[in-house]
Amino acid sequence: MDATVNKPRRIIWLNVLTVVSAAILIGAEVFGAAFAAGWAVANLFQLGEYGVHILQAAFFLLGVFVMARFVLNARRVEPFTES
Repeated sequence: MDATVNKPRRIIWLNVLTVVSAAILIGAEVFGAAFAAGWAVANLFQLGEYGVHILQAAFFLLGVFVMARFVLNARRVEPFTES
């Protein structure tokens, strides 16, 4: 009988905490920069209030993509479970 078949997976809490902490720190920077960039670019091109909100939403969505890629790559470096 193979011993690895029924072996439960163990969560590595230190790795989970590391990735979550880094995601919070980087997320604050990414989303803060997204809102600031939306405001700055819209005012640079005089797009008005709606232009500010549209650009902020676009940069926010870009920030969501960046954060999702960060967490996926961080999980590869710091795995959350071990066999």
